[in-house]
Amino acid sequence: MRLRTAIIISIVTTIAMAQDVIDVHSHLITPEFLYSLEQENRLMDEGFPLPKYDAEAHLRWMDQAGVKTSVLTLAAPQPSSASAIRQTNEAAARLKREHPERFLFCAALPLPDVDAAISEAVYALDTLGADGIKLATNVDGQYLGSPELDTLFAVLNERHAVVILHPHRPDPVNSQVMQQTPLAMQEYLSETTRAVANMITRNVLARYPQVKVVVPHCGAYLPLAVPRMKSLAPVMQANQMVGPIDWEANLASLYYDLAGAHSPEAIRMLLTITTPEHLLYGSDYPYVAPQVLTQSLTRMRRYLTDEPDLTPYKEMILHNNAERLFKDKCL
Repeated sequence: MRLRTAIIISIVTTIAMAQDVIDVHSHLITPEFLYSLEQENRLMDEGFPLPKYDAEAHLRWMDQAGVKTSVLTLAAPQPSSASAIRQTNEAAARLKREHPERFLFCAALPLPDVDAAISEAVYALDTLGADGIKLATNVDGQYLGSPELDTLFAVLNERHAVVILHPHRPDPVNSQVMQQTPLAMQEYLSETTRAVANMITRNVLARYPQVKVVVPHCGAYLPLAVPRMKSLAPVMQANQMVGPIDWEANLASLYYDLAGAHSPEAIRMLLTITTPEHLLYGSDYPYVAPQVLTQSLTRMRRYLTDEPDLTPYKEMILHNNAERLFKDKCL
């Protein structure tokens, strides 16, 4: 009996000590958000149904998995209603107030209306206490990197904003391909790469260096795309298709979450275009079943412990890098 009690105490102590992970990729799905999409007949815009979200269930999973803090962002698709976006941002702010140190949030913006987006960004960051901004790869065909978004990035740059990027349905989209190969299987990776490449070719992040952008899903195809872009840039520039690109400055502003199909190999690929200080843990809650997420995090802890070349980065990936990125927040 004493031995059993000692084992239980040891397990509980170990779990308590392990509550240190910071999850930079989780989603908030509010009733207002769902109602807005239902009114617009857009609940299936992304090709699959939205999962249910409950904050208490989220906290239970965090406690079980050893996640100290989760960063909430609005799920896809992007509502057309600015009021629905405002209500979701206010709901996220309430969750943060009700559960200090457990939740942070990055506010959604009512793009493609740039002026409205700037107003919402200022309100969210200055009044609601948002910890950053969530931007879709595109909204109604307005892609990140588009010239009209420069004024928004100037405002975000002034506030040293963290931006969490997330793929949305591409515009245009081939409905047959989308039906046969759902967006989350492949196109989301293409869409993320497309948006980031579009920002790089216009030096958006080099021109607004105080903005830090978190790229989701293990960097999508960027470890393959960046070397190709670099090799083709001189030809494109010679034909006046793109201007000079400050590769170092652009890439220095990019961070990468490991939501999705993480692995030692994926991390090593990312390290060909970034440094260990720019890698972050992400879960994609609630799009993946909690037990699967727990197993996935356990697997990550294991290979970050067992793989000699990755061991020095374990604490960095699980929480240290996120703490630095959100250094002035309640972590």
